[in-house]
Amino acid sequence: MTPPPVDPIAMLRPRREITGMSAVLLPFTESGQIDGTAFAEHVDRTAAAHLIPAVNMDTGFGNLIDEETRLGVLDTTRSVLDRHPFVAGAFVRDRPGDPFNLDAYRRAIAEIVRRGGVPVIVQSHGLTGLPDDELIAAYEAIGRNCDGFIGFELGTMFAPFGKVYSLDVYRQLLGVKKCMGAKHSSLSREAEWQRIRMRDDLRPDFKVLTGNDLAIDMVMYGSDYLLGLSTFAPDLFARRDKYWYHGDPRFYELNDALQYLGFLAFRDPVPAYKHSAAMFLKLRGWIGCDATHPRSPTRPESDREILKGIARQLGCLEDQP
Repeated sequence: MTPPPVDPIAMLRPRREITGMSAVLLPFTESGQIDGTAFAEHVDRTAAAHLIPAVNMDTGFGNLIDEETRLGVLDTTRSVLDRHPFVAGAFVRDRPGDPFNLDAYRRAIAEIVRRGGVPVIVQSHGLTGLPDDELIAAYEAIGRNCDGFIGFELGTMFAPFGKVYSLDVYRQLLGVKKCMGAKHSSLSREAEWQRIRMRDDLRPDFKVLTGNDLAIDMVMYGSDYLLGLSTFAPDLFARRDKYWYHGDPRFYELNDALQYLGFLAFRDPVPAYKHSAAMFLKLRGWIGCDATHPRSPTRPESDREILKGIARQLGCLEDQP
């Protein structure tokens, strides 16, 4: 059944308080090791901006790092944040055609919950390969292992195991009580607007978390966010969110500049945005090296000058030549 057309103008939500979750970049050193100090500082920096740190997500190379690294990230995050909330990707490594592995999800969830985090259920081949009725039953089963979790729809431009669900499946997901919200990463405004409208009708407390780094103004229409782009500048995203809450027109110019950064960073191949993030954070003096995971794609050297120009536009390099 085709949903009725969306009227975005009618959906505008002025002066709403925005919940921001920021997927934290996992920095590397020149030798290819995890830069634990830089990571801890960026987690702390994100929380200090009053954004909720999200670790072991795609921005943290969650599908590429090994189990020891993943647990180390969780331990560092808990140590840095003390009682401050955080969310973390519950990732299950599998291959096309593999069955849904509930036990693996249970283990991943338990490691996050044990450290006080809220699990984000990262899709897997086994999960997205389930028929619709079994898919919802899988999320119900996942919910029995925690007080609450965040779902995740991931377009295949981000990862091959991702899937954007039909609206009928999304409606059923809203009925899973332990599912507190869901990150939506289709890069489609229309699909996200439809989800916001459905959420408003059926379950207003459910958080639609935009993952659309090419349309970060979706917060104007009722989405909150869990973005990779915000790791470039958690301080500026927090400022932008306050502008919206207070009805400050400076929201628009700051949002435009941040979106310019998003258009550059999230062009094809999309996963290379993590190299863009590392270059930008190094320009800001927040990390010492812009190397990324060896299996993650990179950007050309020519991007550095463009990023430097955007950083100056945003006021990040105003004291630098």
